[in-house]
Amino acid sequence: MGSGSKIVIVIVVLLGVLGMGFSIYYISQYNHAIELEVTVKTQWAQVESQLKRRYDLIPNLVETVKGYAKHEKELFENIANARTKYFQPNQTTDQKVAASKQLDGLLSRLLLLKETYPELKANQSFLKLQDSIEGTENRIAVERKRYNDVVKELNTYVRTFPGSFFASMAGVQQASYYEVPAEQKETPKVKF
Repeated sequence: MGSGSKIVIVIVVLLGVLGMGFSIYYISQYNHAIELEVTVKTQWAQVESQLKRRYDLIPNLVETVKGYAKHEKELFENIANARTKYFQPNQTTDQKVAASKQLDGLLSRLLLLKETYPELKANQSFLKLQDSIEGTENRIAVERKRYNDVVKELNTYVRTFPGSFFASMAGVQQASYYEVPAEQKETPKVKF
């Protein structure tokens, strides 16, 4: 074998090794994009689990407060509507986040009613439900943070190179953050 054919063989072997290396890299990055997307969906399921817990507690809280605050009919109707909106079929994550955000503000108003009704403040059923709601709200906050952390990781990968290339090949897109609206960051005011 001549030196020219040895060079050709070395080049072919090098190209094969480079091709295999690129293939392995491509597959690992493609799979990483899919893993990030699945992680976001899994973390959203955790958020949704806590939101479901919140929505399951709401009817009990509303019934307890109704006896004390009969004239708060509009608040109760809005809470019921927000709860119904959340559970409508075929909703996107963004639509569920919007329904949840609406309920956040309404729950704050509902819990503030205890200041207006001193006998409600002392009611054991109300106190237990309030503790359950507050515990659930804390869990939601933790899960929302975890969700936003994995969304950040996914969105960073999707927006940077070479992640953007692999994400587009895998059909993975940016996810929406679960943010609390500015108006809900303020302390709600209950006026009669």
